[in-house]
Amino acid sequence: MMRTLLSRTLCLLALLLPALAQADVTIEITGAGARQFPIAIAGLNGEPTLKEALTPIIRANLARSGRFKLVETGGAVPAENPLAELPAWKGRGADSLAVGSVRVDAAGTAYIRLRVFDTLSQQHLGGFEIVAKPNQLRRAAHQLADQIYELMTGDKGVFSTRIAYVQKQGKRYSLQIADADGHNPQAVLSSNEPIMSPSWSPDGSRMAYVSFERKKPIVYVLDLYAGSAKAVANFKGSNSAPAWSPDGRTLAVTLTLDGISQLYLIPSDGGQARRLQRSAGIDTEASFSPDGRYVVFTSDRGGSPQLYRAPAAGGEAERLSFEGSYNVSPHYSADGKMLTFVRRENGAFRVATLDLLSRQSLTLSEGGYDESPSFAPNGKLILYATEVGGRGTLAMVSSDGLVKQRLSAEGDVREPAWGPYTGQLPLTRLSFNP
Repeated sequence: MMRTLLSRTLCLLALLLPALAQADVTIEITGAGARQFPIAIAGLNGEPTLKEALTPIIRANLARSGRFKLVETGGAVPAENPLAELPAWKGRGADSLAVGSVRVDAAGTAYIRLRVFDTLSQQHLGGFEIVAKPNQLRRAAHQLADQIYELMTGDKGVFSTRIAYVQKQGKRYSLQIADADGHNPQAVLSSNEPIMSPSWSPDGSRMAYVSFERKKPIVYVLDLYAGSAKAVANFKGSNSAPAWSPDGRTLAVTLTLDGISQLYLIPSDGGQARRLQRSAGIDTEASFSPDGRYVVFTSDRGGSPQLYRAPAAGGEAERLSFEGSYNVSPHYSADGKMLTFVRRENGAFRVATLDLLSRQSLTLSEGGYDESPSFAPNGKLILYATEVGGRGTLAMVSSDGLVKQRLSAEGDVREPAWGPYTGQLPLTRLSFNP
């Protein structure tokens, strides 16, 4: 785990990246958001014709967010026009009701319709139809949950996004990609040597990572569609900690060309390295601002590991963190207003946030060795790795710290990274004529 900045950047082999079994995960949720929306997600007419039920996935997604209070439906399957039933659902404690239907054609394609109603005003809040192939049902459920989340909260949902992490099974390392809820893990890369620091490209089509395949740390870029990987930073010494620029053309990397870890910029398809900063200390763990103007990073140039920010075009760096003697691993939120990072408090390593305007920080996690935090694309959740019972696992916490989740499975995991918004299934917005 991350005990000193030097051990994280130079002694990479000391980080064992253990395994998440490719089985369904168990999600433990504690806490609740400041405001919860009571909602009933009823079964869909025709849902038994599907190979996989959708409503349990939609319910689980909304429950995980901490923003919804799910009202029991008792297995009810209301009509798609349930106006006459809405007062009864209000009496059961539901402020809103989601109903719908499923139709499957001869080719197995599912046409899934979902509508959301306000039980008090008896108004139709929104309706959606998604077209999904048999192997896209879980994806369709995530996307419908995103629509409900955005309709009720005003924020984009992230249930249909993906996460990446590194696992180790025996002596075999692999880079895994899974749904945001941890389901459907797929190995996109495997090796007998350590794999580290996965970083998503802005469009989600490529993954930068560090591999020891050639017995030294080298930065590669993996094309997730073609399945091919290319070494893009294989300079003298250590090559580590890749981070993408917002346009996907540049990677910030940490190199030891002069014997000490310093920040460089390289083309994302490989090429000449341009030094970003010069200091007598270790500079590492870069993250670009969403507008590409700045890079935040970790440096011990002031005597202890702290967070700094510098212009991406080059220039003077300013220190951002002053509370405590150990603050590392900064990552920007999508709106550029906040950082998540790891701080040491009373000997424990915990996930925190820093508001870049007010410079106020907030500790969010409660573990002893929490690491590798990254924001969800909507900025409402943070994914990180933690230790429970001596093994690594994935965890999430809301950006206000009120909702905490733990994704448990056999094995250990490390180095998670939350992916960007990517392509969606065909969706049509439905009008309503009672």
